[in-house]
Amino acid sequence: MPIGGESVRVFLFVATLGYSRRVYAQAFRHERQSAWVDGLEAAFGHFGGVLQEVLLGNARALVQRHDAATGEVCFNAKFHAFARYWDFRPRACAPYRARTKGKDERGVGYVKHNAIAGHEFLSWAALEAHLVWWAREIADTHVHGTTGERPLERFTRAEASALRALAGRPPFRQMRELVRRVQADCAIELDTNAYSVPWKLIGETVQVVVASGRVSIRHRGAGIAAHTERTGRRQRVVDPTHLTGIARPRPSAPAEAAGGQPVGGLEPAACELLRPLSEYERAAGGGW
Repeated sequence: MPIGGESVRVFLFVATLGYSRRVYAQAFRHERQSAWVDGLEAAFGHFGGVLQEVLLGNARALVQRHDAATGEVCFNAKFHAFARYWDFRPRACAPYRARTKGKDERGVGYVKHNAIAGHEFLSWAALEAHLVWWAREIADTHVHGTTGERPLERFTRAEASALRALAGRPPFRQMRELVRRVQADCAIELDTNAYSVPWKLIGETVQVVVASGRVSIRHRGAGIAAHTERTGRRQRVVDPTHLTGIARPRPSAPAEAAGGQPVGGLEPAACELLRPLSEYERAAGGGW
């Protein structure tokens, strides 16, 4: 399509709600997986919540394998992680089945012919602004041919309450999920920086999520630590409570002066380990 006096290839992401038929459309310069992820998250924001189920085409960026005979679908691992992150159930259109594929494609055709056809735009930003205006002023307010109602009114009355709140979660692509092993210094290493965890987890494997400037650490599904992410290098972040109980002082008898009188503070107190040495041996992976 013509943008800024040049012919530009545009890929349209279109999301249509199944009940109200509300439409969200966004333009991209490619159809890679990042466009699908960004488009879906923008749609969640536009509709004001996360859907329970998303019906998708069999795009190669999303679906690795779809067996037409058995109906078995294998989604791309990263897209599957995206679905888990937002807690929605992905479904792929059945191949060669007009009922699902046609429903998926009709929304795209509607945007192409009603919002885009015959238009020229001065810039990419002008195209994006036009799609926002069109969704608000045209798509949301026209009487839908199938439902006989305006999509926004139908959405507000019966569909909005079924969406799950976004809860301020950061975009998926701004989040990193990692696995780390707790080192002998009661910390995990991330981008050369060290973040503490409870000392009893030395040697254990933990899951780390980095998002919105926070480092969240979980062990067997339970949150065990949370720190502010450091942007420098070789820094150490320690929560003192993670070291509580690692050692305790053992009182020592005061030393005696030559005349037999006790003199306090001449000998340092010894420390008594709360864990048997065998546990440290197992964590270190060797013998003493």
